[in-house]
Amino acid sequence: MYIYKLFALLGISSAIARDIVFPPVAGIQASGQIPLGTNDPVEIVTNSQFSGLTTFAHIPYANCFADDEAKPLTYDIAILGAPFDTGVTARPGARYGPGGIRLGSRRLKGWNIYTGENVFESWAKLVDCRDAPLTWLDNTVALKQLDLAHKVSLSQLTLSRTPRILSLGGDHTTTLPALRSTYEKWGPVSVIHFDSHIDTWDPEVLGGGISHYAGVNHGTFLHIAHEEGLIRNTSVHVGIRAPVIHPKGDLRNDIRCGFEIIKARDLDRFGIDGVIENIKSRVGDSRVYISVDIDVLDPAYAPATGTAEPGGFTTRELLSILDGLRGVPVIGADVVEVAPIYDTTAETTTLAAAEVAHSLLCLMVTNPMKDK
Repeated sequence: MYIYKLFALLGISSAIARDIVFPPVAGIQASGQIPLGTNDPVEIVTNSQFSGLTTFAHIPYANCFADDEAKPLTYDIAILGAPFDTGVTARPGARYGPGGIRLGSRRLKGWNIYTGENVFESWAKLVDCRDAPLTWLDNTVALKQLDLAHKVSLSQLTLSRTPRILSLGGDHTTTLPALRSTYEKWGPVSVIHFDSHIDTWDPEVLGGGISHYAGVNHGTFLHIAHEEGLIRNTSVHVGIRAPVIHPKGDLRNDIRCGFEIIKARDLDRFGIDGVIENIKSRVGDSRVYISVDIDVLDPAYAPATGTAEPGGFTTRELLSILDGLRGVPVIGADVVEVAPIYDTTAETTTLAAAEVAHSLLCLMVTNPMKDK
């Protein structure tokens, strides 16, 4: 009896609840809000950071690699993922870096509070080519595939200019194909290399001389780029703090490869403005490729990387240095060594990497480049 009455009462309550009609008034009185009527239309196309394909900052997707789709494409700057991490000497996982950086970029939009610019509402047409299709079983084949992906992506002409590429890595070996492709279009470039490691080691030193295959890795790619004539002797490392293998030989070889070093603690001596001035003085008016290994940041700000080194830059310091490079003729750039599996639940590293990529885009957009 009581159970029957209880069910009857619940049935009445649920019926009443279903029939509730909220009054047609705004949530805040005198706000000018117009209440949404029962038959008023809504739209589901724009203004969501969660819908659609996960491209970088929600820019349009383009298949830059398939000939039948790529030929009609025109764009000024392309985002290209490089899911490769089998050239590392420590923790793997950077093959998932491009996806992680794109997830970290979901909220990127609007005008930069520091520069007053909006790269997404500029002269430049931006597209995301997604990730290059690389094999995960053979480094030599994978790097050749990445060479081809860069070459195809740069072949799309627009307004008599060659497009530029912002790469998302991937371990730092992936910068080598990027430098090869920029060399074909613009010749040798000065490299501004943000990293905690020099990455100019001789393959005989890092790789042990075991094989040519083993000698091509994320610590030797700048040495190889120098040997191939891809980079100028006006390049610079920024943020170096990791130990070297040979105290004299490695540094002599680094100079031979065309680099000067700005150490991480030099920021304490020179300040941000001093570091920017030193970088600009070093590269002069040459065309520049900027490569940012996320481990240039201190592990407190970027724990999700393969070879973390304590004592690095803060995220704010790195972004301030990048913004200070306005006017430098940047013909290509990358953000690499992001391994999301080691990140915090707050996505600390991928958020930082996405903002770094955003700053690199700003440098490209503020300085349109003509072909050589």
